[in-house]
Amino acid sequence: MPEIALTAGTIRYGDTGGEGPVVVLLHGLVHDATVWRKVVPGLREDHRVITPTLPYGAHRVPMDLPPTPDLVNDLVAEFLDRLDLHGVTLVESDCGRAQTVAARHPQRLARLVLMSCEAFDNYPPGLPGKMIGAAARTPGGLALMARVLGLKPLRRLPLGLGALTRRPVPDDIVDGWLRPLRTDPAIRADLRHYVRHVRRTELLEAVGGLRRFEGPALVVWAGDDVMMPREHGTRLAGLLPRGRLDVVDDSRTLIAEDQPERLVELLREFIAATGA
Repeated sequence: MPEIALTAGTIRYGDTGGEGPVVVLLHGLVHDATVWRKVVPGLREDHRVITPTLPYGAHRVPMDLPPTPDLVNDLVAEFLDRLDLHGVTLVESDCGRAQTVAARHPQRLARLVLMSCEAFDNYPPGLPGKMIGAAARTPGGLALMARVLGLKPLRRLPLGLGALTRRPVPDDIVDGWLRPLRTDPAIRADLRHYVRHVRRTELLEAVGGLRRFEGPALVVWAGDDVMMPREHGTRLAGLLPRGRLDVVDDSRTLIAEDQPERLVELLREFIAATGA
């Protein structure tokens, strides 16, 4: 994968290239760009799809500056600038970074897609969010968490991937997500610093910027989500001036895992209907 050196450090990213509309896909904590592996093939023929791996614990290159949510917001904006991306469709899943990027740095965005994500006061969300928070505040907690989630019989627990997907994620993908936390103390330090610097008011502060976001916006919510309240999807779609809501049935938070074909349909229809 290509790499780019940014102010805070080096990140790796996938880039399909091409001349079509630019789609940038952002993942959540303790995942990497492979969470989009079922979605990219359905878009790449006539879209340029870019999938950065953010410093959320599954990244392979430790950051130069200790990451925080605010730093990652600026990192995403710098990433778009350095690649000189225009007319971007920015898509987020699970984490709420795209909300703050859209509120603070809307200049390169043509449209916004928010998929079953942290919002308002649900931050950090659900049992997995609380588990990561507790692990980051306990000496040795993140290493223990990675070892426990690395045990295949425990991966479907409500504290782990059982809350995020209705269907098991392939073991090789989960192993790839967990390996950096298990093997690299610097990666654990990055995630620990990030989690300890979560500001619970950040996504509430982003609401004003979302109300001023002028581009088309699509909110996609998982019908069976147990981490992100359904009413938050309705509220997000309502506060965005050009927002609309679609609910995807038979899916939990990671719609890209549970219903990738339906997600590709929604993204393609949304981008085509709102202009290239």
